[in-house]
Amino acid sequence: MDINKIKESKTTEELIRFSIINIDKPKGPTSFSVGQFIKKSLGLKKTSHLGTLDPAVTGVLPISLDRACRLNTYLMRKNKTYVGVMRLHEDVSDDKIKEEMEKFVGKIKQLPPVRSSVKRAEREREVFSFDFIEKNGKDVLFSSEVEAGTYIRKLVHDLGVSLGVKAHMLELRRVRAGIFDESKMYNLYDFEKAVSDYKNGDDSSLREMLVPGEIIGNILKSVEIKPNNLRQILTGKPIFNSDVASKVDISEGEYFAVFCNGRLIEIALRVKDGDIFGRPDFVLN
Repeated sequence: MDINKIKESKTTEELIRFSIINIDKPKGPTSFSVGQFIKKSLGLKKTSHLGTLDPAVTGVLPISLDRACRLNTYLMRKNKTYVGVMRLHEDVSDDKIKEEMEKFVGKIKQLPPVRSSVKRAEREREVFSFDFIEKNGKDVLFSSEVEAGTYIRKLVHDLGVSLGVKAHMLELRRVRAGIFDESKMYNLYDFEKAVSDYKNGDDSSLREMLVPGEIIGNILKSVEIKPNNLRQILTGKPIFNSDVASKVDISEGEYFAVFCNGRLIEIALRVKDGDIFGRPDFVLN
């Protein structure tokens, strides 16, 4: 998937209606307010963010623009990586901290915090890494890669319980959310200037920020279909085996991206129902 070639083939206006911008969220505003600022600045119908960050948390906050909001379901299910500072209320040795942190790697049970926006029911999440970086007094610098939906603040609290001391978060920064990381992100001042330049005839900076929604083809498995029945498929017709230009190994129940001559057509669900290869979940018509 040559995302740069796709980007070059589109006007800036087309990109704005179906792209993602990787914002470096500052401390203070909510994730929602950042999205609303971008929506108002670009005159869009809607925006949405890929994974909420608390007001005090900074870092990677991808914002979907307009029709790209429909891709959030598929983009948000990816792992997140954080770097943070936790404060222990008592002195604990480095070795003991490392030993207890290792016990949290793997499948864990979490009860969402009281102030969370989701139902407070215990749920299973996976912690892929929980690493000690350094300690300064009672402050511990750490990094952690987790399954989407894992509460890092709760992870820190539970570590404190395991250590037999109180522990709370001092600072937290998300450094990766799925395919988006710190290597290419933009602060709100950069964005505001790029929009101003765009409105004054220079779209170069804004175009640089826009990641076409077709990037989903680098995340989900992709299927190329023949153009024969494209019109019907764009109206929600299932994809039959005869529509597929080249077979791809996709498990039943797995979502996949559908392209035709390099154009994203839809996201479909793999089914094995007679001659039906997949059923549409989101059609980009």
